[in-house]
Amino acid sequence: MNITIDVATASDYLRNHGPAPIVHYDLKPSNVLLDDDMTAHVGDFRLARFLVQSDSTSSLLTGSTVGLRGSIGYIPPEYGMGGQASIEGDAYRYGILVLEMFTGISPTDERFRNGLNLHKHVEMAFSDRVTKIIDHRLFLVNDGGENANAEVIDDCLGSVI
Repeated sequence: MNITIDVATASDYLRNHGPAPIVHYDLKPSNVLLDDDMTAHVGDFRLARFLVQSDSTSSLLTGSTVGLRGSIGYIPPEYGMGGQASIEGDAYRYGILVLEMFTGISPTDERFRNGLNLHKHVEMAFSDRVTKIIDHRLFLVNDGGENANAEVIDDCLGSVI
């Protein structure tokens, strides 16, 4: 949970606390780095762009928006339909990252075919079967056994998802 909060805090900083909002474009687990204290840091800004907003429009500063930017499985669906790049796209990527962290399933898993994706997989399980899709490795304690509070943790993670 702390890792998701750290990434959300970094995303908030990029969006709201600089001279201009920054679109990261490639928020995914391999671009989240953990330090010795298990504090998460967002890295790999090769695709990142400043979002310059005027009174009526938003545009990206430097770089072309032609083509899809980011990693398969994390690209917002509207980008594939010609949608304008936006900070909301990073919010979508963050949501997929959180679902992947809590389910242990990659958005590019081979089970996702014929219109099924990680988001729909979780949505179909919500709310009566959400505990079935949560990665139960999250509940393991140091001796490898199940945490005695697994039911409480299931309820909490169900709320997060």
